[in-house]
Amino acid sequence: MRGILRGPVTERVVVRTGLRWKLSAAIALVGALVAVALSLVVHNAARVSMLDNARDLADERIRIAQRNYELTGKPNFPSIAVDDRHLPPPLREKVQEGRRATYVSDRPDRGPDIWAAVPVKGGHVLSLHTGFTDRSTDILNDLDQALVIGSIAVVLGGSALGVLIGGQLSRRLRKAATAANQMAKGETDVRVRDAIGGVVRDETDDLASAVDAMADALQQRLEAERRVTADIAHELRTPVTGLLTAAELLPPGRPTELVLDRAKAMRTLVEDVLEVARLDGANERAELQDILLGEFVARRVAAKDPEIEVRVVHESEVTTDPRRLERVLFNLLANAARHGKPPVQVTVEGRVIRVRDHGPGFPEDLLADGPSRFRTGSADRAGHGHGLGLTIAAGQARVLGARLTFRNVRPAGAPEGVPAEGAVAVLWLPEHAPTATGSHPMLP
Repeated sequence: MRGILRGPVTERVVVRTGLRWKLSAAIALVGALVAVALSLVVHNAARVSMLDNARDLADERIRIAQRNYELTGKPNFPSIAVDDRHLPPPLREKVQEGRRATYVSDRPDRGPDIWAAVPVKGGHVLSLHTGFTDRSTDILNDLDQALVIGSIAVVLGGSALGVLIGGQLSRRLRKAATAANQMAKGETDVRVRDAIGGVVRDETDDLASAVDAMADALQQRLEAERRVTADIAHELRTPVTGLLTAAELLPPGRPTELVLDRAKAMRTLVEDVLEVARLDGANERAELQDILLGEFVARRVAAKDPEIEVRVVHESEVTTDPRRLERVLFNLLANAARHGKPPVQVTVEGRVIRVRDHGPGFPEDLLADGPSRFRTGSADRAGHGHGLGLTIAAGQARVLGARLTFRNVRPAGAPEGVPAEGAVAVLWLPEHAPTATGSHPMLP
């Protein structure tokens, strides 16, 4: 399977962060905003209350000073002055209206000043000037310190709560993702709802139930399609076999050769479709034998095509199904011969088999998504073959518990846009024999 190489694609840089940290940061930010807002409100309310008390006290003292001044004619009360030239203009205006009033003036270099004034006989103004007491200032400072400590505690507590809640939610989502990946790999008995567990139901359970329902529906649909495909292919075997037998009875000649060639191609297609249907059913089991991998591959390749070079770097004894291994190997060789260019080279190193050709390389969609049935390397699908070779090879590899990977060979340091110098298919056989559910190889 080959295709036209595509130009390089610019990838966007994505920053990955955990849900718990996002939730923790959100709670901490909201907690900080609330704490700052409440601190400002409490600070202002306390300051206004203290200033109101100071003004009430100044008003009480100015009334006492007024009575004394009216009795004695002298300002004999502490902090009392007559016709003080520093009296604030707003307060002076109130007094000129014949009213007793208080006033608070703020100065940047120190705390607020408390003023009180009242008109007395003779057209004079009796005023009282005091500052904000040190005790009140200390109380405000202590209150501000307590508010700062409380705000920090709220932020830290909110962050810890966010990590706790986010961690629990993140664990459930990770379990759901793991279960979904297992389902995607063909483990039909896995269910997301059972994987996440838990007693409390939330949106995660709704998502898990939806994924499970979708998986059941897809599984039923795929099973129905597989069954229909297998039935059709099975029904075609008898007429195709009869057609091939009848074609062999035709008199020799070019038309007979064409009919025989197409009949054989149709029989191969039917057999391949049946094999794909069996592999999709996940009921295939390997018949295991102990073989020397290098010797096995060398003999099979020599029987298939003596011109193909086989190099055994390191011999290894493996437990596998020889028939299925041969099927994978022959399909890889057929794909290299059909879509690649000679020379085709086979290398055996331990449990790893590499098949390389020197053609234009695998198409990018195959490298990204793996083999797809009924897809050849030609854009117009006019090439030879029906596009099931690599699909069958990948399915047989799964039965063996092996991994089949694909890559293109490019010059060292060459960018992605440079044409490939060949394609390499690598079969990684497992370290242990496959079980009933298959096993995964240990990559070196």
